[in-house]
Amino acid sequence: MKNGFGKTLSLGIQHVLAMYAGAIVVPLIVGAALGLSPKELTYLVSIDIFMCGAATLLQVWSNKFFGIGLPVVLGCTFTAVSPIIAVGTEYGVSAVYGSIIASGLLVILISFFFGKLVAFFPPVVTGSVVTIIGITLMPVAMNNIAGGEGSADFGDASNLILGFIVLAIIVLLYRFTKGFLKSISILIGIVFGTGIAFFMGKVHLDNVAQADLFQMVQPFYFGAPSFHVAPIITMFIVAVVSLVESTGVYFALGDLTNRRLTEKDLAKGYRAEGVAVFLGGIFNAFPYTAYSQNVGLVQLTGIKKNAVIVVTGAMLMVLGLFPKVAAFTTIIPSAVLGGAMVAMFGMVIAYGIKMLSRIDFGTQENLLIVACSVGLGLGVTVVPDIFKQLPASITLLTTNGIVAGSFTAILLNIIYNMVPKTKKKSSDLDINQKTAV
Repeated sequence: MKNGFGKTLSLGIQHVLAMYAGAIVVPLIVGAALGLSPKELTYLVSIDIFMCGAATLLQVWSNKFFGIGLPVVLGCTFTAVSPIIAVGTEYGVSAVYGSIIASGLLVILISFFFGKLVAFFPPVVTGSVVTIIGITLMPVAMNNIAGGEGSADFGDASNLILGFIVLAIIVLLYRFTKGFLKSISILIGIVFGTGIAFFMGKVHLDNVAQADLFQMVQPFYFGAPSFHVAPIITMFIVAVVSLVESTGVYFALGDLTNRRLTEKDLAKGYRAEGVAVFLGGIFNAFPYTAYSQNVGLVQLTGIKKNAVIVVTGAMLMVLGLFPKVAAFTTIIPSAVLGGAMVAMFGMVIAYGIKMLSRIDFGTQENLLIVACSVGLGLGVTVVPDIFKQLPASITLLTTNGIVAGSFTAILLNIIYNMVPKTKKKSSDLDINQKTAV
């Protein structure tokens, strides 16, 4: 029993490390942009980690009202960063959380409708979306492996060596070990990498020394929320974008766990995210979405048990209550995380390709859907300013490669694979597809 819990705990730690860096980046960027004091910023980071855990547990706990019941980890969405800064700058912090609360309620209300969109996500769409997710995340991994974007030693040989050592450790462990050691290869790689970084002088404990020992969560920490139409519409769009991103993650995990998702499953998943966003607004945190890096970890380790994610959620909540303990995770150098991210994000890409292998590539329509969606998703990621001259309400959907590529895949699938079905019998389509092959 103890040995079993020890394995589950180790796997949970691995999931925490996989998402932790991404989770704390959002509050750090937003807090700095809004001019929060060091104490306020500490609270913002801590409550974000706490709510990531709470949101994850809401999603894993499947019941009649909410929770998709898949091994999914939720974290704050990067899509919300710019809108939150814009709303906070013009309307104040109170409007930020008023709009987050309202958007959470709206997501809960529309969750039933969103659950009926399962027909719009066949393998050609979900496979494209998962592939796009992995591709668009890879620049994050490469920036980290170089030392972190904007760092003084970006691209330094020591960072590159450290990052590729971590990647090599993971690859070798995955090749020459079995069972438990193989399943925690990411964690071992990060621990060894951090140890090596310590002797290279790249590990600093300043954040640990300055952090408080204990901090209780507090609703409306930044004051009573205020509600304005424009910010609410903005954050609702962010929430809808997050649902689109999460849909690809749901289907990827459903495929990994051999579970066919229904409209009801999707509705409960969306509803759990709505509840998480609503609570995030109350406790002054952020909107939440399913984290795709953890999908790569599930695929890499082969461990698909919800118990591991329950432990992950509980650990995140504990870390949120103890900022000094949570600060230890921040000592992991960016290069170490980058090495691990290359393996994880690469597995997301590989799994997307695996999903696409199940579709009929004998038809030019499917080829074009994949080509345009993946191409646009990658293109927007590489050239994010291409649509900067468009209105702000539109650029929210075009400056994110995952969103742009996902909407392209959905739209083209409707045009090529759904509209004709209303005019032709399925048997006729099968004959045409066989003839094309």
